[in-house]
Amino acid sequence: QAQLVESGGGLVQAGGSLRLSCTASERTLSNYRVGWFRQPPGKEREFVASISWGVGVTEYTDSVKGRFTISRDNAKNLVYLQMDSLKPEDTAVYYCAAGTLNSKLPERYSYWGQGTQVTVSS
Repeated sequence: QAQLVESGGGLVQAGGSLRLSCTASERTLSNYRVGWFRQPPGKEREFVASISWGVGVTEYTDSVKGRFTISRDNAKNLVYLQMDSLKPEDTAVYYCAAGTLNSKLPERYSYWGQGTQVTVSS
């Protein structure tokens, strides 16, 4: 059973933008590190970005630096992933996850959503 819920995926042309949202009905996301991961077709799940609890230190994988921005709205219990200048290679199912460890490894995150599809056409 998914603990988190993602929304905001869809089909967009290359160069376009999407904003993904992640929320939880039974957990306070501000108490966790929240990460975004993605799984392209036929590939392993990979780290995209994360934001720490507290002051909100962010980390990104190199391929999205300067194009994606992770942020959180603690009052609304939401974490966002703003994706700009999208490329076809960004096509994947995007997942949000929450955990207590500072890690880029999926197995270090305890709670997951079911994922949202992002498709970027060329």
